[in-house]
Amino acid sequence: MGAFHLTEKDFQQEVLESSIPVLVDFWAEWCGPCRMMGPIVDDAANDLSGKVRVGKVNVDEAQGLAARYGIMSIPALLVFKDGKVVEQFAGAMPKEQLLQRLKKYV
Repeated sequence: MGAFHLTEKDFQQEVLESSIPVLVDFWAEWCGPCRMMGPIVDDAANDLSGKVRVGKVNVDEAQGLAARYGIMSIPALLVFKDGKVVEQFAGAMPKEQLLQRLKKYV
Protein backbone atom coordinates (compact mmCIF):
# COMPACT_ATOMS: atom_id res chain seq x y z
CA MET A 1 0.00 0.00 0.00
CA GLY A 2 2.73 2.50 0.91
CA ALA A 3 2.20 6.16 1.63
CA PHE A 4 -0.92 8.05 0.63
CA HIS A 5 -1.20 11.40 -1.15
CA LEU A 6 -2.24 14.35 1.02
CA THR A 7 -3.83 17.61 -0.08
CA GLU A 8 -4.71 20.82 1.73
CA LYS A 9 -8.34 19.68 1.73
CA ASP A 10 -7.81 16.36 3.53
CA PHE A 11 -4.82 17.28 5.73
CA GLN A 12 -6.96 18.20 8.77
CA GLN A 13 -8.86 14.92 8.77
CA GLU A 14 -6.06 12.58 7.65
CA VAL A 15 -3.23 14.03 9.77
CA LEU A 16 -4.36 16.38 12.51
CA GLU A 17 -7.35 14.25 13.57
CA SER A 18 -5.60 10.87 13.20
CA SER A 19 -5.79 8.56 16.20
CA ILE A 20 -2.32 7.17 15.43
CA PRO A 21 0.94 9.02 14.63
CA VAL A 22 1.38 10.26 11.07
CA LEU A 23 4.65 10.73 9.20
CA VAL A 24 4.29 13.42 6.53
CA ASP A 25 6.84 13.57 3.72
CA PHE A 26 7.02 17.03 2.10
CA TRP A 27 8.54 16.51 -1.35
CA ALA A 28 8.56 17.69 -5.00
CA GLU A 29 8.94 15.93 -8.33
CA TRP A 30 12.03 17.98 -9.29
CA CYS A 31 13.89 17.17 -6.04
CA GLY A 32 16.52 14.42 -6.46
CA PRO A 33 16.84 13.53 -2.74
CA CYS A 34 13.01 13.45 -2.55
CA ARG A 35 12.89 10.88 -5.37
CA MET A 36 15.52 8.86 -3.47
CA MET A 37 13.43 8.96 -0.28
CA GLY A 38 10.15 8.08 -2.03
CA PRO A 39 10.62 4.28 -2.04
CA ILE A 40 12.13 4.39 1.47
CA VAL A 41 9.08 6.25 2.80
CA ASP A 42 6.77 3.77 1.02
CA ASP A 43 8.66 0.82 2.53
CA ALA A 44 8.46 2.38 6.00
CA ALA A 45 4.70 2.84 5.49
CA ASN A 46 4.37 -0.86 4.71
CA ASP A 47 6.55 -1.90 7.67
CA LEU A 48 4.58 0.26 10.11
CA SER A 49 1.12 -0.39 8.68
CA GLY A 50 -1.49 -0.06 11.40
CA LYS A 51 0.94 1.68 13.78
CA VAL A 52 1.91 4.83 11.89
CA ARG A 53 0.17 6.38 8.91
CA VAL A 54 2.42 7.81 6.21
CA GLY A 55 1.36 10.59 3.86
CA LYS A 56 3.08 12.62 1.19
CA VAL A 57 2.59 16.30 0.42
CA ASN A 58 3.78 17.63 -2.94
CA VAL A 59 4.97 21.13 -2.01
CA ASP A 60 4.28 22.42 -5.52
CA GLU A 61 0.61 21.40 -5.22
CA ALA A 62 0.16 22.33 -1.55
CA GLN A 63 2.18 25.49 -1.06
CA GLY A 64 -0.09 26.59 1.78
CA LEU A 65 0.77 23.50 3.84
CA ALA A 66 4.48 23.92 3.14
CA ALA A 67 4.29 27.55 4.31
CA ARG A 68 2.17 26.65 7.37
CA TYR A 69 4.81 24.20 8.59
CA GLY A 70 7.82 26.33 7.62
CA ILE A 71 9.19 23.91 5.05
CA MET A 72 12.35 25.55 3.72
CA SER A 73 14.15 22.53 2.26
CA ILE A 74 12.94 19.17 1.06
CA PRO A 75 12.63 16.35 1.62
CA ALA A 76 11.24 17.34 5.01
CA LEU A 77 9.69 14.67 7.20
CA LEU A 78 7.37 15.70 10.02
CA VAL A 79 5.91 13.38 12.63
CA PHE A 80 2.47 14.39 13.89
CA LYS A 81 0.96 12.97 17.06
CA ASP A 82 -2.34 14.18 18.51
CA GLY A 83 -2.47 16.93 15.88
CA LYS A 84 0.93 18.43 16.71
CA VAL A 85 4.39 18.19 15.17
CA VAL A 86 6.49 16.13 17.59
CA GLU A 87 9.57 15.70 15.42
CA GLN A 88 10.94 17.10 12.17
CA PHE A 89 13.92 16.01 10.11
CA ALA A 90 15.19 16.84 6.65
CA GLY A 91 17.22 15.20 3.95
CA ALA A 92 17.63 11.67 2.69
CA MET A 93 18.37 8.82 5.09
CA PRO A 94 18.44 5.02 5.02
CA LYS A 95 15.23 3.16 5.83
CA GLU A 96 16.69 1.75 9.07
CA GLN A 97 17.40 5.26 10.35
CA LEU A 98 13.88 6.42 9.44
CA LEU A 99 12.30 3.42 11.20
CA GLN A 100 14.48 4.01 14.26
CA ARG A 101 13.30 7.61 14.49
CA LEU A 102 9.66 6.52 14.23
CA LYS A 103 9.84 3.68 16.78
CA LYS A 104 9.43 6.00 19.76
CA TYR A 105 5.98 7.04 18.50
CA VAL A 106 4.64 3.54 17.91
